[in-house]
Amino acid sequence: MRVLVVTAVRAEADSAAAGLAPGGPVTAHRIPGGHTLHRCAGAGTTVDVMAGGVGPAAAAAATATALTAATAAAPGAPAYDLVVSAGIGGGFAGIAPPVTLVVADAIVAADLGAQTPDGHLPVEELGFGRSVHPPAALSERIAEALGAVHGPVLTVSTVTGTADRAAELTARHPRAAVEAMEGFGVAEAAATHGVPVVEIRAVSNAVGPRDRAAWRIGEALDALRNAFRLLRPVLEEEAR
Repeated sequence: MRVLVVTAVRAEADSAAAGLAPGGPVTAHRIPGGHTLHRCAGAGTTVDVMAGGVGPAAAAAATATALTAATAAAPGAPAYDLVVSAGIGGGFAGIAPPVTLVVADAIVAADLGAQTPDGHLPVEELGFGRSVHPPAALSERIAEALGAVHGPVLTVSTVTGTADRAAELTARHPRAAVEAMEGFGVAEAAATHGVPVVEIRAVSNAVGPRDRAAWRIGEALDALRNAFRLLRPVLEEEAR
């Protein structure tokens, strides 16, 4: 089984790789676009981890580049069996407090659409495109293995910094667990290549007014590392 993990920044990628291969071999492979894949090989499973950049556009471009490079390297074979969007994010009050793990049951482009006097219209209501990707069926099993909340993860281009914006998102997406900035971009690229996708987030802060003193980034990165430690046996069992 071959898995591609896409994070936004190096610290997230390092946490994922540390969980997948604690003390084990991790090799680096350069691909076009200036990206590096950190390969964690194990029993029946090879996982490539990359930091693709911040935001949905960067994430989509990096994911598409990695999938295309893998296809070119092994023509006729599936590039990857699964793509995982992973990192830290903001949790919605009452659903995902800081340091909670969340696995997406829907990957949602929360601000893709149009603003009207009556509120936000998702792109589907405009008659084109999509704003939601369903995750791989494996996502529910992963959530159980990680002890994670299984709920929608919103992709935004601007991180929420006010109570009003948090309330608006909650009103439109009452089940939303987390907001982050890359999942939908990763999912778009994976869908183009016909590869199932999962999104995993560790909560570093609450969605709402910016309060940097309350951010728990180090603890969230530790939780992300532990999530990938727990994920590895699931992938290896799936490979069998």
